[in-house]
Amino acid sequence: MSNNNETNKIAEFTAPGINEESAKNTIATLDNRMVALIDLQLTLKHIHWNVVGPNFIGVHEMLDPQVEVIRAMTDTIAERIATLGGVPVGTPKSIVDRRSWQDYSIGKGLVKDHLVALDKVYNGINGDHRSAIGKLSELDPVSEDMLISQLADLEQFQWFVRAHLESSTGKLSS
Repeated sequence: MSNNNETNKIAEFTAPGINEESAKNTIATLDNRMVALIDLQLTLKHIHWNVVGPNFIGVHEMLDPQVEVIRAMTDTIAERIATLGGVPVGTPKSIVDRRSWQDYSIGKGLVKDHLVALDKVYNGINGDHRSAIGKLSELDPVSEDMLISQLADLEQFQWFVRAHLESSTGKLSS
């Protein structure tokens, strides 16, 4: 599989009521979301290990529950890909090869620096989830519903991040 959304649909079946072309397009859309969520899990753990400074413990402890929920999201997407007759591929090299964004660039860093960067990561993840929901509305309402539910959690996680960056007037630190 590559960044051009080729699918690895090898099964002779798909979910009843969905045609082969819709299944292939759904798999490609879900694969992109799976790659993004695997990358997000790893980025969150990286931040968890490398965040320092004031409010360190609050941020450190905020991230692990996010990782666990996002791991469950990833598993749900991978199983949906398999249900549709695709092959969910989550090996490290395949993830790097299929992503279209740059690696998270901050190593050890202050809380504010990591949270500003993480807010941008969530902007991308959440925006792309919304786009995928739009595509899936025409292809597969089951997968669409799955991503809608995930987006609610992802947006809440971004709100948690932004709460650390927001002033009393509603302005975000940058």
